[in-house]
Amino acid sequence: MAKAQDIEVAPSEPYRQAAARIVRVRAGELFESADGVLDTRDIERVHDMRVASRRLRAVLEIFAPCFPQSEFKGVLRDVKQLADALGERRDPDVHIDALRSFSKTLLAANKPGVARLVEDLRARQSDGNEVLAAALERAQDRGLHERLLALADAAEPVAPEPVAVEPDAAAPDAAAPDAAEPDAAAEPAAGGRAPA
Repeated sequence: MAKAQDIEVAPSEPYRQAAARIVRVRAGELFESADGVLDTRDIERVHDMRVASRRLRAVLEIFAPCFPQSEFKGVLRDVKQLADALGERRDPDVHIDALRSFSKTLLAANKPGVARLVEDLRARQSDGNEVLAAALERAQDRGLHERLLALADAAEPVAPEPVAVEPDAAAPDAAAPDAAEPDAAAEPAAGGRAPA
């Protein structure tokens, strides 16, 4: 099983910034695990992707207040649909594996019954693979990975723009010397030094 990347979060880190970083990492893990996921000979790939989808869903739900709700709802829905499709495929994988192990302990006379169950589960596995293939295609067509990254970008705190302050017409301008007073900054004091 692919181990989730450890993500350090400092107590002083803004919540929105942590949300953005963590969603980017978990989204990357999900799509990195997609390679070879439809290969029924290696059931760990679908397991890894399913676990990655559950981690991503959890962080999306934890950080929900950080995201624009209109985009968030659609992204979360698509992540859930992908996770459901991964489950459709993963469940028969687990049962087939368990029955194969169980069959090794049986007398020869009982093995055909278990073989029949495995055959039925292979049909479910194939159906689940079709569901998963369609879900992966739908995720790609809808740009799920890109939308997750955009959601993270939207959560990222933006530094405030500097605000130009207009001098108050009623207040004397501290930057402009008073016309009635000599320019103290321009003329050195009697001792040859400018006043402090």
